Amino acid sequence: MAAPLIRQRGLEDYASCYAAMQAFTDARDADTPDELWLVEHPPVYTLGLGADPSHVLNAQAIPVVQTDRGGEVTFHGPGQAVVYLLIDLKRGRGLFAREFVQQVEQAVILTLAAYNLAGERREGAPGIYVAEGTWQGAKIAALGIKIRASGRTYHGVSLNVAMDLRPFAGINPCGYAGLATVDMQTLGVQVSLAAVQNKLAHHLATLLTAKTDRDS
Repeated sequence: MAAPLIRQRGLEDYASCYAAMQAFTDARDADTPDELWLVEHPPVYTLGLGADPSHVLNAQAIPVVQTDRGGEVTFHGPGQAVVYLLIDLKRGRGLFAREFVQQVEQAVILTLAAYNLAGERREGAPGIYVAEGTWQGAKIAALGIKIRASGRTYHGVSLNVAMDLRPFAGINPCGYAGLATVDMQTLGVQVSLAAVQNKLAHHLATLLTAKTDRDS
């Protein structure tokens, strides 16, 4: 099975990209190649399907968009590497929802490790957190996935690279009051957004393809 196609979509309005993901998933069939979309968004807060709107504390002028992904509230903005995963899990990948999320998290951990940063999972709290140092426990990557009954996925993962982090103070990130958030730049890594996006997409494509090869 071929690795997912990687598409660089650049800076794109969230609502337009969200509609495009839904349209792609509606239109795809058994032969449609899987894709990874690399995107950067203007500032926006997004709410998961079951999110509590009260976790938006002070949106100010930042739009708030209700979505159909899992998870709570998060922030997207310039300097954040976003990868959307348009994957058919029933195409011989041997992945269930939990395993799929673990593969996405592992790709983030591998990406951080390439820049000498240690990331870790937390039980019951999807995403990746800083594993050591002054910022230990701070969240650096968020996950929010939609898996339809057909096994086809969209939405994805965001990794904070070099952002204005102040808008995170306007929410309880992922529904956790007082949760610290951080980016790679604050941790001392100076790297371009494109470099991180491409590395993350490479790890995602490799892990997902390797899983397919083992189970085929």
